[in-house]
Amino acid sequence: MSIQPHGESGLVAQMFTQSYGRHAGFVSGGNGRRQKPLFQPGNYLQVSWRGRLSEHLGNFTCEPLGLRASDFLDDPLRLGALNAAMTLLATTLPEREPHPNLYDATLAWLEGLSGPYWGETLVLLEVRLLDVLGFGLDLSSCAATGLTEELDYVSPRSGRAVSREAAEPYKDKLLKLPGFLVGRQHTDLQSVYDGLQMTGYFFEKYIFHAQNKPLPEAHGRLTNRLQRALDKEAAN
Repeated sequence: MSIQPHGESGLVAQMFTQSYGRHAGFVSGGNGRRQKPLFQPGNYLQVSWRGRLSEHLGNFTCEPLGLRASDFLDDPLRLGALNAAMTLLATTLPEREPHPNLYDATLAWLEGLSGPYWGETLVLLEVRLLDVLGFGLDLSSCAATGLTEELDYVSPRSGRAVSREAAEPYKDKLLKLPGFLVGRQHTDLQSVYDGLQMTGYFFEKYIFHAQNKPLPEAHGRLTNRLQRALDKEAAN
């Protein structure tokens, strides 16, 4: 998920594993010319960990299974999505706490990153991550009326959906809810942007503000790229 140089040529790698969740380890020579390409966000590695005691950092030995990161070097949006997702996982998940369902969802998202629905599934992945962290959103019905139709907004205070009619008097204070999260199938860059703005708000509010940290820059860079793409669409 993420790396940090350590020593002359080593690095500390944060991996997202199926059985142990987020797990860190030292890689000797990992920051050298031969091994560094392996440790890029989104690559699949077979990892073995050894440490004298379980609480120690320990050492990783790694073998490549699939080097996906280089596939998106010429695609700023997908590359930005990859960095944003991996950074969120690396900075929010508790260490060595398994989350196999989230792991499977992340793997499925990576497999589909080259496809047309990478943005929608990224928003879904971030919503799932919020739920895993104990801050799930309630998008099932309107917080004000209980209705389940025309859910267009989310309350920034409660994380609950709000219908179009109920939101009208104060919609400027609400977050936009993309339709694909509530069963409406039409999607576009605007709905992906709205979804990432929504999830970013709740990550910042619930997770990073409590740690006196900002939302990771990778997430902001992605939404900025989406905004520029939307501006370009509008200009054309």
